[in-house]
Amino acid sequence: MFLGKGWQEIQFKNSRGLTLAGLLYSPAGHNGPVIIVCHGFTGSKEGGGSAKTMGEELGARGYNTILFDFSGNGESEGSFENITLSGQVDDLKCIVDWCVGTGMGPVFTMGRSFGGTTAICHGAVDFRVAGVCTWAAPSRLLELFTEFAEGPVDDEGDLYVLADEEGMAYLRKAFFDDLERFDIPALAGKISPRPLLIIQGEKDDVVNPAEAGLIFNSAGEPKEVLYIPGADHQFSQHHRQVWDTYFAWLKRYTTV
Repeated sequence: MFLGKGWQEIQFKNSRGLTLAGLLYSPAGHNGPVIIVCHGFTGSKEGGGSAKTMGEELGARGYNTILFDFSGNGESEGSFENITLSGQVDDLKCIVDWCVGTGMGPVFTMGRSFGGTTAICHGAVDFRVAGVCTWAAPSRLLELFTEFAEGPVDDEGDLYVLADEEGMAYLRKAFFDDLERFDIPALAGKISPRPLLIIQGEKDDVVNPAEAGLIFNSAGEPKEVLYIPGADHQFSQHHRQVWDTYFAWLKRYTTV
């Protein structure tokens, strides 16, 4: 199905057999470079509309863009309480499989918050990815998520609740067990010699700005980090600076 302004609804299957919902903006055609955008924790592919606007600007610069919902989020199949970082890495691999299968490339991944962490973990092991960019990505995952977790809240000791000012979310114990498998700074070091761009707000009250330093210091060249003064976790008043930095970085590593 085609949506307004050239967006097309697409679907993918992950390795668990779940259908993932996506949106494709492809002015560059199926043989052009593609940016895969990974949303944050409890987020969705549209990003409140800003992700689509960014995709259209990328299109004007010669890039295809894919937005998608991780399993258990948005319009994708699955239950949110069953998500894991391993599952999200698998979801992202399946999107890359689809891109490569249709002839798109080179493939760049970009992720916000937990989606950025997912992009690092995936990029460390999938060398089809030409470059990775993160926005406000956490590196000390277990520390971050246990800060917000309460529970267990069921008789089996398997279900936890995460609560903040935006609401509550339920997660299985497997989510926290799975996080222990990932050393994010070490994985960032495996992205080299492909480029890594890290963008972090200095007024982020969700992810400590020091997290970006942990990732940057462990990464190999080429790597860049941008700290934005006054920017919060959502980059609420700083979208333009984030986008322009990202667009300029892409231009250095592509020929469009």
